[in-house]
Amino acid sequence: MQKKHIVATVSEILPGTHLIVSVEGRSIGIYNINGAFYALRNICPHQGAELCKGLTTAAIVSSKVGDFQYEREGEIVRCPWHQWEFDIKTGCMIVDAAMRTKSYEVSVEKFDVSVDNEQICVHL
Repeated sequence: MQKKHIVATVSEILPGTHLIVSVEGRSIGIYNINGAFYALRNICPHQGAELCKGLTTAAIVSSKVGDFQYEREGEIVRCPWHQWEFDIKTGCMIVDAAMRTKSYEVSVEKFDVSVDNEQICVHL
């Protein structure tokens, strides 16, 4: 059974930003992508870098040589050590979906009516 852990309030992680938290000894990056929250283990599966300290960017796609488009702005995190890219929503590596970092379920809840803001929970 998963346990909920309150890690932040909604106002602490604005759209397009993220926060690195520690939950039960695990370093986890909490991302806000257009008002939806996602959580990734802060470890690159390649060589253990702190993945969530890498650049948050867009996917670069190309239909022909010299023609590049940016898609899914803010949905990709690039490892700071070797530039491996991962989908923040799924934890899967962009070029090899079999390679992944752990992703966690996230919910937004209001536990206490006296608290002005909703809390972000990670489920472990």
